Amino acid sequence: MDNNVTTKNNNVDVKVNVNFIPEQSVLVENEYVFSYTITITNTSDRAVVLLTRSWIITDANSDVTNVEGEGVVGMKPNIAPGTSYTYTSACLLKTPFGTIQGHYLMLQLKENELMEKKLMPHKTIKNLTPAPTGDIIKVDIPVFRLAIPNIIH
Repeated sequence: MDNNVTTKNNNVDVKVNVNFIPEQSVLVENEYVFSYTITITNTSDRAVVLLTRSWIITDANSDVTNVEGEGVVGMKPNIAPGTSYTYTSACLLKTPFGTIQGHYLMLQLKENELMEKKLMPHKTIKNLTPAPTGDIIKVDIPVFRLAIPNIIH
């Protein structure tokens, strides 16, 4: 298990980089803040739209938090073939060590639909009539570690 993870499935590459944020953490109150930057690269020949995310966050006490919702950081990005979308988010743990794993559900658009709908990459798909169509794909994110630097666990 690593702080930085790269995975590929369903023609989507996902790269995760994790950082501990000491200036936002309060160690004496067991508040450890971690940021994670995720780059999603579409290696297929069809555009994808990130619809939902599902995370399982586990701290060193085995306390589990499930996070599910639409899109990421308020967006449902369209990712054209051969392009990437990067975002940064954060989580708060009560321990100096933990893990995150999960998945995205994406809509893999019919061929050329991104261009036919005049959608620009990285914009949302709200209020389009008719709505884009295609195949739902699941992109698994393997376990990645949240840990303060130099901790032994």
